[in-house]
Amino acid sequence: QVQLAESGGGLVQPGGSLRLSCATSGFTFSSAAMSWYRQAEGKEREWVAVDTRSGGVTNYADSVKGRFTISRDQAKNTVLLQMNSLKPEDTAVYYCYASYGVGASWGRGTQVTVSS
Repeated sequence: QVQLAESGGGLVQPGGSLRLSCATSGFTFSSAAMSWYRQAEGKEREWVAVDTRSGGVTNYADSVKGRFTISRDQAKNTVLLQMNSLKPEDTAVYYCYASYGVGASWGRGTQVTVSS
């Protein structure tokens, strides 16, 4: 059974940092493409970042480029999203997404709120 569980969200002041984690199980993590998406209240879900596979290419939405970093902890089958220089417009529920060839799955999300 495929499982993705996000953690690390919370309330942070503008300019602050958070690190999100997504623990995974039930598929071959090393060959899966791992992504982060986010959805702000009243808006559509948008793509944030992708790590195509272990040792592969990463890419970012223009809105987060230079501030967010996606990475993997292979030993823990976990994908991370380091978020720096956070802005109020980064406030959203952040979702982990795995694409593993025969299928794809979403996590349940973790809330990030950037506010003073």
